[in-house]
Formats: sequence, structure tokens, C-alpha cells
Amino acid sequence: MIRYWFTFDFENYNNPPSGVLYGCGITAISKDDAMSILREKVFLNKIIPYISKVIENIDVSTLDANHVLPNMTHPLKRGVWFPLGYQ
Repeated sequence: MIRYWFTFDFENYNNPPSGVLYGCGITAISKDDAMSILREKVFLNKIIPYISKVIENIDVSTLDANHVLPNMTHPLKRGVWFPLGYQ
């Protein structure tokens, strides 16, 4: 399993899903699998905004200690671990 961290450019995007302004953390078997989870669970099969950055094998300790770390689930399980509510 691979931990991915996605950040987005919401400049021309209306009503982003709750909690994704900081980014989105997903654990998946591949980048294609992560994109599928992102599309189905977070964006509910709507258009995904421009992805400004994808970090593969993210070290979660490098993420925002005040917002991301206290508001995430365990990143070893396949699925969305940040933000909460998309598992």
C-alpha cells in the first residue's frame, strides 16, 4: 500500500468537498487506485479540480501538525485518511 497526498487548485472550482482545502490523503495500491478512490469517495464522481501536487509515500509527520495530523485516520488502511468523513 502507498500513501498519497494530493493538493488541488480550486481557483475555478465551485463548492469543493468539505475539508479538502488543505489536501487529501489516500492510501491505495497504485496511483490509479488512489485516483479512483478520490473520484468515488471524495468528489462523488464529479469533476476533480486541477491537482497541483501529488506526493507518493508521503511521510505523514511532515503534514500540518495543527489541522491535518489531529484530524486523520490511520494511513495504513486502503482509503481516505484525510479529511475525515470520506472513509
